[in-house]
Amino acid sequence: MKERKTQETKASVSQFVKSISDKQKREDCAAITKLMRSATKQTPKMWGDAIIGFGRHNYRYANGKPADICRVGFAPRSRSFAFYLSDFPDRAKLLGKMGKHHFSGGCLHITKLADVDPEILTTIIESAYEATPETAP
Repeated sequence: MKERKTQETKASVSQFVKSISDKQKREDCAAITKLMRSATKQTPKMWGDAIIGFGRHNYRYANGKPADICRVGFAPRSRSFAFYLSDFPDRAKLLGKMGKHHFSGGCLHITKLADVDPEILTTIIESAYEATPETAP
């Protein structure tokens, strides 16, 4: 079986952020990393080539094989920041107050940090982190 691409690596988060060529995206990425670190009380880690993740969630595939993923994370994509966050009660209500965003492929997307209320985004991250157990039941 092929090895999963999205797994924790030893790559440097700060080097990854510094490598982003677009100045505004780089600054937003650094600010989002800081915001997520504060919200989760976890050290950021690289997952795969481009996901900055916080915490670890162990789960099992339908076939019983175990796997790990970050409890919450985000990736600076070409057009937006994609946030990987579990569902939780009141998510829709909070998203309605957050600002400009959209969902695609199960991910929350924002174009730039200035488009959203950072306090609401922090609450969403905290809630999603708490809703995702370290180990799946």
